[in-house]
Amino acid sequence: MTKIVVVDNHGQFTHLERRALRDLGVETELIDNETPPSEVDADGVVLSGGPDMDRIGNSPDYLEADVPVLGICLGMQLIARELGGSVGGGEYGGYADVTVDVVDEDDPLTGSLHPQTRVWASHADEVKTLPDGFELTAKSDVCDVEAMSDTDRDIYGVQWHPEVAHTEEGDEIFENFLAICESR
Repeated sequence: MTKIVVVDNHGQFTHLERRALRDLGVETELIDNETPPSEVDADGVVLSGGPDMDRIGNSPDYLEADVPVLGICLGMQLIARELGGSVGGGEYGGYADVTVDVVDEDDPLTGSLHPQTRVWASHADEVKTLPDGFELTAKSDVCDVEAMSDTDRDIYGVQWHPEVAHTEEGDEIFENFLAICESR
């Protein structure tokens, strides 16, 4: 059975991320972000959202693990920052319902979504420039980088929260991430 760990970056929806995966029949474990990757045996890692970069613990170390990684909100920003992209304040701030345009229909994480989909996202901070090796996979009128992928390293990020009911195709994000993990 596939096992996914959710690295808790102190986000308000972290437990929902774990539940969404568990509801798909996946073995999941919620772990503290101070847990070293060497202590974890998993087929994939979700870097949860959270309030700020000052509380990410060992989360950056999971980018060196040889398993697929999905960053959600702060998790995506952490990926961008750690791998050479840039993160900055968003123009629109707090949580809101946003229409996202999927721009890469071949992407294994977002490509199966409708060309436009409604999501629930925070834009207090957002990815401003992509790290080397990453492709833009979704954008919106609110944010230029709503999702990104590095398919060579199987590292993915979404600015929005697929685990909340307000996101129309959230389960599909998790299903697609599981397929990525199982294909290795």
